[in-house]
Amino acid sequence: MGIVTDISIILIAGLIGGIVAQQLRQPLILGYILAGIIVGPSTTWLTITDTHNIELLAEIGVALLLFTLGIEFSLKELKPVKNIALIGTPIQIILTTFFGYLLGRLLGFDKINSIWFGATVSVSSTMVVLKTLMRQERLGTLSSRVMIGMLIVQDLTVIPILIILPQLSNPQNILSILGFASVKAIVFLVAMFFLGTKIIPKIIKYVVSWNSRELFLLSITAMGLGIGYISYLFGLSYAFGAFVAGIVLSESDFGHQALNDVTPLRDLFVLLFFVSVGMLFDPSFLIKHWKMILIASLFISIIKGTIFSTLAIIFKYHNVIPFALGLGLFQVGEFSFVIARTGISTNSISQELYYLVLNTAIITMVLTPFISNLTSPLYAWRKKVSKKEPLYTISIPKKEISDHVIIAGAGRLGIYIAEILSKFGINFILIDMDYRKYEYAKSKNYPVIYGDASQELILKAAKIENAKLMLITIPNIIISKTIVEKVKSLTNSLHIVARASSIEHLKLLNELGIYEAVQPEFEASLEIARQALIHYDVPISEIEKFTDTVRKDLYSSFYEDKNNLNELKNIQIASKLFDLTWLKIPGNSLLIGKSIKELNIREKTGVSVIGIMRKGKLITNPDKDFIFSSDDILAVIGNRKQIDEFKKVYQIE
Repeated sequence: MGIVTDISIILIAGLIGGIVAQQLRQPLILGYILAGIIVGPSTTWLTITDTHNIELLAEIGVALLLFTLGIEFSLKELKPVKNIALIGTPIQIILTTFFGYLLGRLLGFDKINSIWFGATVSVSSTMVVLKTLMRQERLGTLSSRVMIGMLIVQDLTVIPILIILPQLSNPQNILSILGFASVKAIVFLVAMFFLGTKIIPKIIKYVVSWNSRELFLLSITAMGLGIGYISYLFGLSYAFGAFVAGIVLSESDFGHQALNDVTPLRDLFVLLFFVSVGMLFDPSFLIKHWKMILIASLFISIIKGTIFSTLAIIFKYHNVIPFALGLGLFQVGEFSFVIARTGISTNSISQELYYLVLNTAIITMVLTPFISNLTSPLYAWRKKVSKKEPLYTISIPKKEISDHVIIAGAGRLGIYIAEILSKFGINFILIDMDYRKYEYAKSKNYPVIYGDASQELILKAAKIENAKLMLITIPNIIISKTIVEKVKSLTNSLHIVARASSIEHLKLLNELGIYEAVQPEFEASLEIARQALIHYDVPISEIEKFTDTVRKDLYSSFYEDKNNLNELKNIQIASKLFDLTWLKIPGNSLLIGKSIKELNIREKTGVSVIGIMRKGKLITNPDKDFIFSSDDILAVIGNRKQIDEFKKVYQIE
């Protein structure tokens, strides 16, 4: 059946490879590449017959990948780290390309191939890094924002690289060719800007009015690939046009839905792309040139990691961030395959160089999760052997301070807590090792210390010996554990309340013996569930009883052998069982025209009426002769069974 059989084999092999990668906690793209190796020409028992057509289909995957990147592109994500992202990343790409060029020459490649090699290894893997950060629970930290910002800019530089590199084969006319290509790119962008602001939104709005999801998906896909083809006719990159189409669509009101609908289609074609990459893998090349591959992988990883770490320091990111960048972004990324495939299709690079790039990328991607996990241990080691970091403070009271709160972490949660404490006149001191957060707290004139809250010098500067409470708002489990251990070594009397990012984090904090831990996601889910129950008229007393029971089940280990805390919790639960329930008297109720004494409410139902809202006026503790009227709103206390009986007896529904 030709290509139909080939696609079926690829999808099945891709599924198996993806499952294997998932079980090994590796990026799915590595599983897809493995599948491509298995079904490629290197094997004889299950080989794709029409590799050329599969490669053509794979180009759609590249276009859709860049199309969705254009839709997702947002300058807002770059704003907090704009300097290092917009200035540092181009510097990193240029330096890595230069060192890659030198390495290519040392390995015996000619000048053109060496430039291509340097450019292909200059970009890192967005997919691998994001998956690694998620698994390490580091998303949302400053280091992760810096990494993501630089990755976004790296992905964007792929576009000019794809335009410039193919022109290197004509060095005599390179300036005129590049100039002409730049003019064409500008004309194309101006035309796309006009289409994107005047015509395309109207077309999409017209399609959306039909309320057909199929036609919507078809129209946005046709737009992305169609504009890519127009850019190809302009003599530009097909992928470049798709990226521009994504940016155009991102400015419309339908960008989010477009991204949601086209993502599954993109993932399917991306699978074809990475499988096609694996199909070009030649095991004989790995066996024959293993020394060259090993040298390339080590050299690129060390040089690239060093460049990232150095840039972090130059742009005034200190502490753990240089380690995180160097150990997290050293790999060769998935867009290297895109660049290398462009080099193969334009006959700009040799097959040997392509295989070298492929093997180097696969090896460094596989190593990323393991190397990145060394960030915290290496940073801890560096702190032990290096000099103490400088201590900066602002607004710390010169006089002796006592019974204050120490807040470790001046992020959004820490600042919000500081605002609340300041309103109640409670003394506090913030600690943060992120200089930007330190500057923000300083701008609000809050007492803040710049430094690591796990260091004895910093804790003593925060007057830990006189503090009453310590709050750890940092979500990173490693940092929280280090802080708790240091505080415990200095004092056992200080109560510690810490933020837990997961159940495992919660258990670890419990083992460390802190006073209490709070899991924000759990508390948020309880509050959302509470609001839902309120909308279904479940009595407040029952809702509070339920939420307290759930909290007790989750946090029970914290209150074992803590009699005072158990007693306090029981009192809180008991008090909430008697929360008010408000009921409106309907026109057919048996309460109307009768007094509390006459109705004998308490004796019949167990419910007590403690307040009445009538025409906007609140009557508290009504006497026994008070007569009810229609539309009165009653404030009653009692458990659910008593209130249900009250509603039944007096016809209040």
